[in-house]
Amino acid sequence: MDRTFIADPNDPRLDDIRDLNKSDKSGEGLVIAEGHLVVSRLVDSPFPVRCLVGFPQKIDQYVETYGEPGCPVYEVERDTLAQVAGFDMHRGLVAAADRALLPAVGDVVDKARTVVVLEGVGDHENIGSIFRNAAGLGVDAVLLGSGAADPLYRRSVRVSMGHVLRLPFARFEGGYTTWQRSLDVLRDAGFRLVSLTPGGDTHIADAVAGAEKVALLVGAEGPGLTEHAMRATDVRASIPMAQHTDSLNVATAAAVAFYERQRSLRD
Repeated sequence: MDRTFIADPNDPRLDDIRDLNKSDKSGEGLVIAEGHLVVSRLVDSPFPVRCLVGFPQKIDQYVETYGEPGCPVYEVERDTLAQVAGFDMHRGLVAAADRALLPAVGDVVDKARTVVVLEGVGDHENIGSIFRNAAGLGVDAVLLGSGAADPLYRRSVRVSMGHVLRLPFARFEGGYTTWQRSLDVLRDAGFRLVSLTPGGDTHIADAVAGAEKVALLVGAEGPGLTEHAMRATDVRASIPMAQHTDSLNVATAAAVAFYERQRSLRD
């Protein structure tokens, strides 16, 4: 593997990881991964890796564990990386990649049995957490409706532990009151569409029981799913809550639903 040591923080070869706290590199068509595990998942993903930058010892550890990254590798000292990134990147390893074209919804769900659909989930940490929960609890794909944030935002990639780079996702077409029509793609493919809402009249375990294919819809913190979305589903399901509480964080609620879905498949 060819490595290049760079001492000058103004070197243009480091521009892909420059000012990470001041700009969203996904807006520049880039995906950023930080730390050994997430970088390895970026290297194994469909996203073409442009460069890997890190402390010499961190690069040694990466190669020993995961093998050659197959991209330009730049060694830097800690102070240099801090000046470039805009903060002290103690993980000591970062990679940048170009985006790949998103697949169509139909392609993503072709062989799926369980998918989650996000409407209006705009918080990047919630997006990352949902992807991590989905990967850990057997969800096959994530589908993004109107108002859902970009899963390839740097914070989402980090919070997901890189699972946004591994779990298939696609985005529905349409706006706030029209994207729900695209749910017919799931219905035509045999999915039972389940809305998660505190006002649901069916226990989540009952809502997913006996279904060959399930699509779980979750909405934003606070407002939840729109009425337009819930009308397009087959059942409105809730998670029983303790007294004096009414809801869970959206990523937590989704995780409970994922678990109940996997439990139903084992029964």
